Amino acid sequence: MIPTTHYLYLSLALFTIGIVGVLTRRNVIVMLMSIELILNAVNINLVAFSRAYGAVAGQVFAIFIITDAAAEAAVGLGIILAFFRNRETVLADEMDLLKW
Repeated sequence: MIPTTHYLYLSLALFTIGIVGVLTRRNVIVMLMSIELILNAVNINLVAFSRAYGAVAGQVFAIFIITDAAAEAAVGLGIILAFFRNRETVLADEMDLLKW
């Protein structure tokens, strides 16, 4: 049986990679992928603690987060596609369309 600390270290690594990706990258698609990494780190924590305490609530929350992440990815990619058609770029610095 794998101890809970191993899951926490994996989650910490994924969360750190996600935060670094959101803060340092200019490409919006990479930023969305980094947000997905952050959400997966949270899911690992929820499932690990759910397994450690013998409760099902963490796994249920993880399923809700997975559903929310899928909806976020679909809407985000739709917005990025529409923006790319208008501006021909996916850089976050160029996304000032709503700033007048």
